[in-house]
Amino acid sequence: MKTVLQKPALILAAAGSSTRMGGAVKKEYFPLHTGTVLSEAVRIFLKTLEFSVIAITIPPGKKQETEKALFADPVIKSLLADTALLFVEGGATRQISVFNALTAIQSYAVSIVLIHDGARPFVTADIIRASVDAALKYGAAVPALQPVDTQKEIDADGTIIRHLQRNRIAAVQTPQVFKYRELLEAHRKAAADSCNYTDDTEIWGKYCGPVHVVTGNPCNKKITYPEDLPLPSAPAAGRLLRTGFGYDLHRLSSGRRLMIGGICIPFDKGEDGHSDGDVLLHAVTDAVLGAAAAGDIGSLFPPSDPQWKDADSKKLLLRAWELVRSRGWQLCNLDCVLALEQPRFNPYREAVCTSIASVLSVPSDCVFVKAKTGEKTGAIGHGEAVAAWVSCLLQKN
Repeated sequence: MKTVLQKPALILAAAGSSTRMGGAVKKEYFPLHTGTVLSEAVRIFLKTLEFSVIAITIPPGKKQETEKALFADPVIKSLLADTALLFVEGGATRQISVFNALTAIQSYAVSIVLIHDGARPFVTADIIRASVDAALKYGAAVPALQPVDTQKEIDADGTIIRHLQRNRIAAVQTPQVFKYRELLEAHRKAAADSCNYTDDTEIWGKYCGPVHVVTGNPCNKKITYPEDLPLPSAPAAGRLLRTGFGYDLHRLSSGRRLMIGGICIPFDKGEDGHSDGDVLLHAVTDAVLGAAAAGDIGSLFPPSDPQWKDADSKKLLLRAWELVRSRGWQLCNLDCVLALEQPRFNPYREAVCTSIASVLSVPSDCVFVKAKTGEKTGAIGHGEAVAAWVSCLLQKN
């Protein structure tokens, strides 16, 4: 049941680079449940409260990717029917990004603003309601947990310099909720004082007053590292599983680039093919299409069609994957075997896994590639060809 109050504003902080996720995909774009991390974070707010405006902070030039991640869950569009949606380019710090968003929503008549991490998709309706109710009463509120471990303050050398009282410490979460006009003015002052603030409660505390704490929830964690994501290889009850298998082989010819998994590997020969000849991506494409019963690479991108001449196989895989995703499928994992006599593949393995994961918007550990040689026999063993075999596992509700 939705809480009734004057419609507030919601700011989703999603302008970070996600470097700690270890790959090229922003953590907010990773698949989760029926959509993505970002869409899941937005969905719970829209199901709990009615908002006048939602502003999502984004890296410069990433509006299209963010829109795609947000609307990966088809229910989001209907939930946003009566809510304005803004994409606001962020800055070098979270502080700057939030200030940009606070400034962007000035024309909307809101008295309360909620600021939430776009990579914190497991927040609950109870936390949202409790935070808003406390902010209406006290002016500012934040969910927090008392740490389980005893806390110490250390110096730069790693020596304990102060023993802290655990019952006086709180690990804060989001949403952080404030009276809007007061927070906007506090941010203006903070922007001019040359100090760096890690979150909005610190700014409020300096320029406005105390922040009230409500009880958080351990489930309301922020996704920071790949292990913070639920394992896609452990599907929930009631989910459908499908396997797919892909295979491809190409001759190796002089004057061509050797493309493996979207990575150009230095060598004096490359795959001979109508597109760029990326044998591994072609096998991946067939595997995911086959698992979803959505055709094969030859039917989607026939070699008789000149538009696919020398095409980037990453773009072909992306188009095929968008078709598979549109039918409700999510990737659990890919297991790949590459048969190549020369050059040695191991130095490029991590880059190849990350490249494929980036195209599919999944964590890097959902993709693994192992290489074999032809033991000096056959076309592969004599350095005349390269082949790939790929198995995949898909799931959906």
